[in-house]
Amino acid sequence: MAIRWGIIGCGNVCEVKSGPGLAKAQGSELVAVMRRDGAKARDYAQRHGVARWYDDADALIHDPQVDAVYVATPVGTHCEYALRICQAGKPAYIEKPMARNYAECGRMVEAFERARLPLFVAYYRRGLPRFLQARELIETGRIGQVTGVTYRCSSASHQRTDPKNLPWRFVAADAGGGLFMDIGSHTLDILDLLVGPLEDVQGMAANVAGVYDVEDVVAMQFRTRSGGLGTASWNFASAVGDDTIEISGTAGRIIMTCFGNEPVQVHTAAGVETFDRPNPPHIQQPLIQTMVNQLLGKGTCESTGVSAARTAKVMDKVLEGYYGTRADGFWERPENWPGLRGARR
Repeated sequence: MAIRWGIIGCGNVCEVKSGPGLAKAQGSELVAVMRRDGAKARDYAQRHGVARWYDDADALIHDPQVDAVYVATPVGTHCEYALRICQAGKPAYIEKPMARNYAECGRMVEAFERARLPLFVAYYRRGLPRFLQARELIETGRIGQVTGVTYRCSSASHQRTDPKNLPWRFVAADAGGGLFMDIGSHTLDILDLLVGPLEDVQGMAANVAGVYDVEDVVAMQFRTRSGGLGTASWNFASAVGDDTIEISGTAGRIIMTCFGNEPVQVHTAAGVETFDRPNPPHIQQPLIQTMVNQLLGKGTCESTGVSAARTAKVMDKVLEGYYGTRADGFWERPENWPGLRGARR
C-alpha cells in the first residue's frame, strides 16, 4: 500500500525540496498536481512523471485517487485550502508558515481534530539529521542543563527587493508579515523542538529601511523549557549576513546554523567536537517519510498543526506591537499599523 499525494501549487519549492520527496519516500506516490496556470501544471507533471494535472484545486482535492494533499501556495491561502481538504475527509500537509496568524492556525487545528484527520506542516528541519543530532546532544546531557540561547540572523534583503515589484513574501495579505514569517518561523520551530516550547515571549519589530510596508528588523527574548533565557534577532536590512544558533549549558555549548549545512559544533572543557550531518538532496524527504509512516500506521510525525500553531503564537506575540493586533485581518488595514506609521514619520 502507498499514500497517493496531490500537490496544490506546484511552484519552485516543489521542484527539488518537496515534490521529489513525495515521490521517492517509501510507501509514497505523487499522483496529481495543480496550478491555476494549467500550462505550468502540465509542464511540472510532464517533467516529473506525474500522472494527472489540474488547474482547479477542488478537482484535485476530490480526485478519488488522491489520498492526501500537500499545499505549497502563498501563506494567505493556506487556511482556506486546508479547510477544504479537511471537508473532503483527507489529511493535509501545509507549507510553512502554517498560516498568517495564530487565529487561522487555530481554525485549521480545530477542524482537523474534529474530523480526526492528521494535519502536518512543512517545518522539515524536524526531520533533518543535523537538528536531530543537536537534540540528542542536549537530551543526553552533553552540554549539561540548558542555561541560554542566542540566535542571530541578518541579510541584505533590502538591497535585493524592488519596491515596485514586491514578491508575495513582502505582502502581509499573502504572507502574514515579512521575512520574519517566512524565515524566522523555521528557527522558532526548531528552537521549539530543541529547547521549547518557548515561554514568557516578548519582542518588538520595526521597519527601518523603508523598502516595503512589513517589518524588516525583529528582536525577541524568551525562556526555555529548562528555565534558561534566550534572545533572538533578525535584521533583513543589514549589509552583513549572519545565521548562528548558540545553545549554552552548564557543561558546554552547541554552535550551529539554521539554514546552512555546516557540521554541528560542541564546545566543552575537553575541546571542540564536530558532527557532520549533511542535508539530503531533497530536503523535505526525511520529514515526508515520517508523515507517510504515520499515515500507514508505522510511526509518528513531529511536525503537526499543533506544534506549528505554537510557533505562530510566538510570532504573533513578537509582531503584535508593529501591527497593532494579530487576532484578525490586520493585513487589510496597513494604515493602522503602529509600526508602519512610526516608520513613515
